[in-house]
Amino acid sequence: MTFSAAQAYLVGTINETASRRLPNRLARMRALLRELGDPQTKYRTIHVGGTSGKGSTATMIAAALSASGKRTGLHTKPHLSSVTERARVDGVAIGEERFAEILDEMMPTIEHVAYEFGRPTYYETLLAMTFSYFAQEHVDVAVIEVGVGGKLDGTNVIEPVTSVITNIGFDHTDILGPTLEGIADDKAGIAKRGVPLVSDVAAPGPRAIIERSCERAGAPFLSVRDLVTLEARPSEPYGQAFVVHTPHERYELALPILGRFQQRNAATAILALEQLPADLRPSRREIEDSFATLVIPGRMEFFPSHPAVIFDIAHNEDKARELANALAETFPGRRFSFVIAISESKDAPHVLAPFAKLPATFTFTSFEATGRTAIKPQRLASIASDLDAWGRAIADPVEAFAVARRNADTSDVVVVTGSTFVVATLRDWWVSNVQSASR
Repeated sequence: MTFSAAQAYLVGTINETASRRLPNRLARMRALLRELGDPQTKYRTIHVGGTSGKGSTATMIAAALSASGKRTGLHTKPHLSSVTERARVDGVAIGEERFAEILDEMMPTIEHVAYEFGRPTYYETLLAMTFSYFAQEHVDVAVIEVGVGGKLDGTNVIEPVTSVITNIGFDHTDILGPTLEGIADDKAGIAKRGVPLVSDVAAPGPRAIIERSCERAGAPFLSVRDLVTLEARPSEPYGQAFVVHTPHERYELALPILGRFQQRNAATAILALEQLPADLRPSRREIEDSFATLVIPGRMEFFPSHPAVIFDIAHNEDKARELANALAETFPGRRFSFVIAISESKDAPHVLAPFAKLPATFTFTSFEATGRTAIKPQRLASIASDLDAWGRAIADPVEAFAVARRNADTSDVVVVTGSTFVVATLRDWWVSNVQSASR
């Protein structure tokens, strides 16, 4: 099987339904992994859930573990440039040829499982491939990001040594329900007996639900809000320095990434790392050194230019609010030119509202992705108008990006945000056509 054939097969599974043995949606995932020899049991794992920040937090945890000499797997979603990014070992994505080989080896098992349970979904297949790859690579530990929710997510087959819930906000309400309490209850489903659960959830209602879930499960609950304090330090213009105080240690951090919200992610990652067994736990210096070289593509990723450009995936209300606050704080007195596309499954008015409060203009665009549909740019412009914000509609994302850059002043900041798909498309274009030309 070639990599192209592997991609084609996976695309064909995007609209597959969940396990037919409802309400136990994990039945098919467990059956698939059992037939593969339960690869997820061959190494220790850390489970990272939450509405926002879980990808960044998982990346920070994995970076520290790699810096300590542990062979470390990292599974995050969604991917930006290639599906291979979902299975990384010590920061390096699985090769395309190896990716195709693993899927090819799995096909007889997939067909066998499909006979009883229906064909595994895109997500289930990729997750099983990732677990298998990590086992074949003999990783010491793997950091696994939850997909959606927690209780019935495909990742909830692992028995981690530490669990994390970063925060609770509105996203995937069609699956998780329309209330923060209901969302918290689903995400708290990753709690396991005897496994510490580290949470940065602040809202009293959702936090209480997570605490009760931990109590029922027999999982020790540790609140970042109660146990960790942050202390600001002078920093470089496009980075941030601060001190993290935990009950056990003092960490002096210099992050080469923007956004004050990343400080909370760092605090959460550190408290989670401190809960690991002694033979896995990185030292203070290893954590500080690994965080100093972090790279998180598509998360308030800054490219100096005239005008400057930022790429940030902000497809829900929580992420949009964090991005808007970070932009206002990082670039005081500057204007912003947003290039935005949003999926039909998302709450566009609540995503756009935080941006409409900034000194900004908008260029609304679209994207093409199998299994996903973008809201029409004209509709986004209409929603923005209702928020007293002005925007133009240009369907082609590259043209929209070019127009936004051309019409921006050199002191402005062009912000590409919204859907993962538009951020991925325009970031790839930028790296290939602008960054490469400037080298």
